[in-house]
Amino acid sequence: MKKEVKITIIVAIVAVLLVGVFVGVMLAMKKPAEVGAKAITIVVVHKDKTEKTFNYKTDAVTLGELVKEKKLASGTDSEFGIMIDTVDGETADSAKEEWWCITKGGEMLMTGADSTNIADGEQYEFTLTVGW
Repeated sequence: MKKEVKITIIVAIVAVLLVGVFVGVMLAMKKPAEVGAKAITIVVVHKDKTEKTFNYKTDAVTLGELVKEKKLASGTDSEFGIMIDTVDGETADSAKEEWWCITKGGEMLMTGADSTNIADGEQYEFTLTVGW
């Protein structure tokens, strides 16, 4: 009985440590907000694989702020920020497992649009993706 309790305690401690490391890494990866004018490029890849490039000058701090300000994207506000469902007039159909994947330089973001701080010269991609 004591051995089982010790194992349970060790497993719980390891789990807490792993969560702490994960949170620490996520916080370390998040860059600070850049205030002031920025030039940002957004490439939209539609369902039919056509691409449209948008070049913006903005004082927005986050990607979510920018796409809402420029009316490029819309969606539902949630406790986690905007859940984007429409970009450049094309709406993802959740019944068909469609969703907008946001990448930066081809790398999927680990944050939502409202949590992604932008900096001058960056490029982001919004790709209509099928399948969870």
